Order: sequence, then C-alpha cells, then structure tokens
Amino acid sequence: SVQQLAIGVAMGFVVQLVFGAVVIAGQSIAVGMGLGFSEVVDPLNGVQVPVLSQFYSITATLLFLALDGHLLLIQVLAASFHALPVGPLGLDRADLWRLAGWGSQMFAGAITIALPALLSLILVNLAFGMVTKAAPQMNIFAVGFPVTILVGFVLILVTLPALGDQFQSLAGSAFALLSRLFGAGG
Repeated sequence: SVQQLAIGVAMGFVVQLVFGAVVIAGQSIAVGMGLGFSEVVDPLNGVQVPVLSQFYSITATLLFLALDGHLLLIQVLAASFHALPVGPLGLDRADLWRLAGWGSQMFAGAITIALPALLSLILVNLAFGMVTKAAPQMNIFAVGFPVTILVGFVLILVTLPALGDQFQSLAGSAFALLSRLFGAGG
C-alpha cells in the first residue's frame, strides 16, 4: 500500500541524509582548498561533485558497511513490519515532522565533519591576505594556490581518522530515529 511505500521512502531518506552530510562536508573542504572545479559525476545522486566529495562518500560507504549499517537497516525494516503491519497504519503527521526536522542533522553533521579543515584553511587564506598586504608585488596566486592545496591534503590526512567517529555518531542517531519511528530494537 501507499503507507508501506512511505515507510520505505522515509527509511531511505534518513540514510541518504547521513551520506548527504558527508558529501556536503567534502564539497565544503574542496571549495576551501581551491578544488571546487575538479568535479566528477556522483553515480549515487547523478550530479557532479568535487573529487574530494566523492572520496568522502566512498569512505563513508565503506564505513557504513564496516559498521554493519546495512544489517541494521535490514533489522529496522523487518521490525517495521511488526510495529506497523501492512494495512492502513503508517506514519502520522508528527512522524513526518520528525523526519523533516531531522534534515537539519545533515547540515549539522556536515559542519561537524568539515569544520576543523575549513577553519584551518580560512586561517591559511587570512595569512596569505596579510602577506599580500605586506608584499603587494608578490604573486600570491602562484604561491598561495599550491600551498592551500598542500595544507588541505595534510588536513584531510590529519582529520580522516575522526571521520569514522563522526560518521558513526551521525549514523547512530539516524538509526535511533528509525528505531523510534518504526519500533525496532537496536
């Protein structure tokens, strides 16, 4: 029925928001590094995203599988048939508002993932601004662009281990929401 279709769409929506947070974080970092124009087609969404965003998306997918997220999703799906059996019951208005409100978690998660790298890149750009002011004859684009990219990659290397914890926290809150909505244990 239409209600079961809505339940499945709601589950997919929440999980997609988790991955959307990682994609937005990757896009933000790529733009801060100056790699905003290096885009590839994201096969999941069918849009062009920076290469760095695609890297973060693939990393998040591997983390999702390593953390048994696919098994948790199947568990929530199976539990939804017990909590909301096939029939006229489904999501009520409060549940739909909870789902829509959870969309803000995507942006909060993206900020949490990208903030350390973005703040550092802003500081690098501010330093280049001061150097340009102090030595206007210096070609800051010839020096600044490669340095910004190098600093960006170093920051990615340093912050990549934290991505696992941040993704696990975001996915955990997504599954907690799904468990509350559909009566699943876990």
